[in-house]
Amino acid sequence: MYTMSQEGNALVYRWDGEVLSVEPWGANSFRVRSTVLGELEDTDYALLPQEPVKAEIKVEEYRGVITNGKITAVLEVSGWSKKCDISFYNQNGKLLLKEAGEGGALNKRNRFFKPIIGGDFHLTVTFASEPAEKLFGMGQYQQDILNVKNCNLELAHRNSQASVPFVLSDQGYGFLWHNPAVGRVSFASNTTEWYAESTKQMDYWITAGDTPDEIEQAYGDATGKVPMMPEYGMGFWQCKLRYWNQEQLLKVAREYKERKIPIDVIVCDFFHWPKMGDYRFDEEFFPDPEAMVKELKDMGIELMVSIWPQIDWKSENYEEMKQKGLLVKAEKGVDIAMLYNGNSTFYDATNPRSRSYVWEKCKKNYYDYGIKVFWLDEAEPEYSGYDFDNYRYYQGTNAQIGNIYPQAYARTFYEGQTEAGQENVVNLLRCAWAGSQRYGALVWSGDIHSDWQTFRRQVCAGLNMGIAGIPWWTTDIGGFSGGNPEDEAFRRLLVRWFEWGTFCPVMRLHGDRTPSETVVNKAGEIMQPTGADNEVWSFGEENCNTLVKYIQFREAMRPYTRKLMEEAHTLGRPVMRPMFYEFPEQKCCWDMKEQYMYGSDMLVAPVLYEDSYEREVYLPEGSKWTSVHDGSVYEGGQTIQVQAALDVIPVFLRDDKLPELKGLI
Repeated sequence: MYTMSQEGNALVYRWDGEVLSVEPWGANSFRVRSTVLGELEDTDYALLPQEPVKAEIKVEEYRGVITNGKITAVLEVSGWSKKCDISFYNQNGKLLLKEAGEGGALNKRNRFFKPIIGGDFHLTVTFASEPAEKLFGMGQYQQDILNVKNCNLELAHRNSQASVPFVLSDQGYGFLWHNPAVGRVSFASNTTEWYAESTKQMDYWITAGDTPDEIEQAYGDATGKVPMMPEYGMGFWQCKLRYWNQEQLLKVAREYKERKIPIDVIVCDFFHWPKMGDYRFDEEFFPDPEAMVKELKDMGIELMVSIWPQIDWKSENYEEMKQKGLLVKAEKGVDIAMLYNGNSTFYDATNPRSRSYVWEKCKKNYYDYGIKVFWLDEAEPEYSGYDFDNYRYYQGTNAQIGNIYPQAYARTFYEGQTEAGQENVVNLLRCAWAGSQRYGALVWSGDIHSDWQTFRRQVCAGLNMGIAGIPWWTTDIGGFSGGNPEDEAFRRLLVRWFEWGTFCPVMRLHGDRTPSETVVNKAGEIMQPTGADNEVWSFGEENCNTLVKYIQFREAMRPYTRKLMEEAHTLGRPVMRPMFYEFPEQKCCWDMKEQYMYGSDMLVAPVLYEDSYEREVYLPEGSKWTSVHDGSVYEGGQTIQVQAALDVIPVFLRDDKLPELKGLI
């Protein structure tokens, strides 16, 4: 016989070995868990403890109802099969989301735990689908799609793909798949189906809200918010693959100062180390890092240093880390996870002892020199072959918990830095999962190509990352792979990308430009090459003037950017926002993917197509809009055709806000 009962503050159903629990988890929100032949686990992968909220619970013969503020869950038991279906409603009785049901004689299971012989379960959870529903978030996928309805998405990380399984619906709810297992989700027209390759339990969080902003704030309360962005995160960051020695890096920084071009951060990229996993400068190429950091600080520039999670078999730390069990293990075969300049594996970021070991090395060899910002590259981590089922971590198998790796990687440095007394931590990572934001993760979109199609994809990627709770996001301006600074076609792409990068949460120029130059050490060994020049003066004098103009504009909007960072820190709001975020009542705004809001007061419409010098811009009704470029004022509620010469990106100010910015671009 099944049971439906109130257990503490939760509504619990038990039958045939399954236990299903629905409990309040923050205002207007539930955490829903289920398992079979076991007890529920209090995992803390992303969800934070919440202040107790008293739920209203009613239990009837075949029905249980639990209400928490604006959300109600109804559990209904079939009198025939005894299976239990869940439906969620808002405070007005509107259906938000429901399980798909048995399908009559089909005898389906909404929560299907398929046993893995000798271990966990393959889990499939199926909800009914509203065909016209619009869905946003889910992290960063390399596709020119903002509304992910009718998308099939891999729940796994790859270079340039960050799976952050939170989705916001235009129906008035937000949903977090609180499971770091490798899997997939299908937002099809007939059903929505979540799948975990290996897990012990179902675990998700759902919230109801009247606006996207209310939903987003609830999600921030549930999973954490970013620290306050430090001041050096508001301006321009200079980077290339790669400044290969100390003098070259300092020469570039000095030239920025000589030219009086504002710069906040310069980056020392990968292979400044002897071997991956040494976690120190190569003294041949960087003989005095302490002096380098001091000179940069005297110029008002922070040095960011690249860190990789790979440990080369020839690293001075490999044997010790292997002996202490601090490395990721292969399930079968040799413990090699990546082939790049040698055989290597990753440090196990899910192991607190491994996190402590890596941080202590980095503290001694970087932090104690005054380096306070780190580039945590390869954060997925990047396997040479994405055989997700072939690796095991301290916290579990990769199939079971692998998606949490980038969060644990960010945590390694965040906890070390805060324990050392640092406030307002920001570190650059190539991947993220739910909760990464609370560890100061600034995510960039990976090793993307330098072409117009890829450029367009980044706008959708950045907007969906913000909705997925990762407000700190950036991209390699100009793309990472390819691009010759002498090529006029590439120069035009870079200018358009640079203009748009001004209105990303962080403005960062990076790329592997061609042709590259060979680097040889004193022993005659060929090292990683250095790419062609990638400074703002590398793309012709006229283009340089344009790029400097946008750096100066970024400086002028620093107070506004600071305000947006405060909102992200205190409220969990994204910095760059889809149009519907600010104007949810205007239906057309839910379909716009090539213009967005930078905060609440600035509309940005990047030029995303080659050889285009004009574009359409929709100006939402209810406001007046002023062109930053020429000061023209337009009434909202109309679509206008805007001229956009190569040095102009269409930007509009809302209701006379930020008048000091008019005419600067």
